[in-house]
Amino acid sequence: MTTTLRAASVQFQHRANDKNYNLGIMEDFIAQAPADNVQVLAFPEMCITGYWHVRHLADSEITALAEPIATSPSLARIRPLAERYRMAIGVGLIELGEDGQLYNAYAVCLPDGQTHVHRKLHPFEHPLIAKGDSYTVFDTPWGVRMGILICWDNKPGRGTPVPLRCWVPIFCSPLTRPGGQISRSPHGMKPIPLPLWQQRKENPAAIEEAFRGEIGRGWLLRWLPSRAHDNGLFILFSNGVGRDDDEVRTGNAMLLDPYGRILSETWAAQDAMVTAIWI
Repeated sequence: MTTTLRAASVQFQHRANDKNYNLGIMEDFIAQAPADNVQVLAFPEMCITGYWHVRHLADSEITALAEPIATSPSLARIRPLAERYRMAIGVGLIELGEDGQLYNAYAVCLPDGQTHVHRKLHPFEHPLIAKGDSYTVFDTPWGVRMGILICWDNKPGRGTPVPLRCWVPIFCSPLTRPGGQISRSPHGMKPIPLPLWQQRKENPAAIEEAFRGEIGRGWLLRWLPSRAHDNGLFILFSNGVGRDDDEVRTGNAMLLDPYGRILSETWAAQDAMVTAIWI
């Protein structure tokens, strides 16, 4: 069993429906990671297809985006890189299941050629996306177990007990989700005003303040350290960044240790990767 593991989390702004562009961005980050000796690399939820625009798609349109895991053209570009760089690479996509259902899925490609897939337990992105019905925990070539929970799966009373059986859960989630905009709680999720993102070059301090503030980093710090500390886990948090349809993702890619301490993070308003060594 390895005594250390170097992990990285990526935030990037996807293009809706543009798999080739999104995969190109991901391949660039994957190619950079070996220089930092990264062994586990996490990308955001549904990063291959794009995320929040899918709620507008007709059934035929979202079905056209879906791919079977076994024959996925997108994963065919990721799997060889996992093997070449001896790296576990986690990516989000829409899965066309063998049962004909669509799933918000997250696939971790391992360097030994295996692919482990989690289907989101609490999807809300499109009526055609079905619920997953099981937790996802698996062994890795480094002698440690990994688990995957997507977005709302991580909330208390839902998915938190399962990480007790593993060592490194991969948490991936868009941050400013629907519901945050209409929450009646003053402490709930709130939206980042779209003009802040649109004017980020003219006023970079304003968007950074929002990403680092209560509706960005502050909201995350109310639950990510808790999940890590309560369950004794290392956590990778990966998120989109920038405009996503009519919302703004705050990035805030982050790695935490079992004490809830942040080992590495970013609040940059741009594509970025953060790394940390876990002991």
